[in-house]
This record gives sequence, C-alpha cells and structure tokens, in this order.
Amino acid sequence: MNEEEQAELEAAIGHHFARPELLSCALTHRSFRACDATSRHNEQLEFLGDAVLGLLLGEFLVRQFPVWTEGYLSKTRARLASARSLCEASRRLGLGRYLRLGPGEEKTGGRDKRTLLANAYEALVAAIYMDGGLEASGRFVRQSLIGPAFERPPEMLAASDHKSALQEWLQARGMRLAGYRVVRETGPDHAKTFLVEVEAGGRVLACSEGMTKKDAEQAAAARALERLRHEAETGDPES
Repeated sequence: MNEEEQAELEAAIGHHFARPELLSCALTHRSFRACDATSRHNEQLEFLGDAVLGLLLGEFLVRQFPVWTEGYLSKTRARLASARSLCEASRRLGLGRYLRLGPGEEKTGGRDKRTLLANAYEALVAAIYMDGGLEASGRFVRQSLIGPAFERPPEMLAASDHKSALQEWLQARGMRLAGYRVVRETGPDHAKTFLVEVEAGGRVLACSEGMTKKDAEQAAAARALERLRHEAETGDPES
C-alpha cells in the first residue's frame, strides 16, 4: 500500500495510524505471507479484534437498551458481529481493494470473499485498538458497523430468521405465506449477486440483493416485514 492509498483508507476508517505497520498487518492474508515471509498476517489481530468487538457491541447495547433481556442482547450482538454483517461493513469501507493476498486468493476472487472481508474487519478493529486505544476503536465500530445497522428498527436485528418472522406475522393475521423468486443473477461464479423478490397476498412486498440466495431471501423478508408493520401502524399501504 502506497502513501496515497493509506491516506485514502485512513480517511474512510476515520483513524490516522501512528503505527502504520498495524494497518498493513490487518490487511495481510496468510496467503500473502507465503509469498513474503517477512510479512505478518492478520490472524492474531483477527483473534483480538473478535474480543474487542464483542466488548464494544455489548457495552453499546446495554447502554442503549437497558430494558432488553440477556437473550435479546445476545441475539442482537451475534447478528451485528456475524460474518455477513462484518463483510457488509468491509464492503462499505472498500477494504477489499487494500487486501494483501497471495496469487491463489487473488485468482479466486479473494477481495470479495465474505470470510476474508469479515476477518479483515475484525483485524482492523484490533489494529485501531492497539494504535489508539478503546476509544478510537469504539468510534470506528460505531461509525462503520453500528450506525448503518441501526438504520432499521432495533428489533429487526434481534430476529435470527427474518423469513420465519415474516411467516409468523402473516399466519397470525390469516394471510397466505410468502413466496420468493430469484429475479436476477449477476457477477462471476465466485462472486455472484442474487436479486430476490418476496410476494404475499398477490403483491410484491420487497426486493433485496445478497451474495447467496439465502442471504437475499432473508434481506427481502426483513424489508417486507418492516413494510407490513409500517402499513399496519399507519393504515396506509405502500404502493
């Protein structure tokens, strides 16, 4: 990573590294070390980042939702810290562009692999923690992960299965169960994106994209449930 790229990434992260080697390490996959034995890969930082992230998310949720039960808090934290959630945060930051990969991972689309991106996010949390402390890593997590996640109602995060939650909502009101249809597939085989729509009661309720059909269906179900709840509250069906 040259100085210009480092500056771009630090601007996206919102943290300037006093020890830039930590940033480099956080973005180095073990496949790259096989080509350059002098480079440290990010697995140790990933290990530490998992612990730091768990603490930061737990503290935020307890402070923000003091009446939530332990089970509700645990489900929400798990969803925020899931590979899918961390991968999405990495994509928003554009981390894939800066990953240091070996030739094998490069050829197989490693820059957009969910696991690699999620691991890089955890490693980055640790790198910021080691460089600037808990306050700096907390700012980063709130900006890059918590903020975007809570653009939806908090209870949506705690639902471990949006498809089941949608079916339960429909059944409780005597409505037909939802159906899902893949509208479009795009991208190469190793990094496909699926667009899925969900239909119930003779109308399409929502569409959403995902890296797998399952992810796209879950995201579409979450949007559909959010829409139905809004319509129930306001009495104003959206077109």
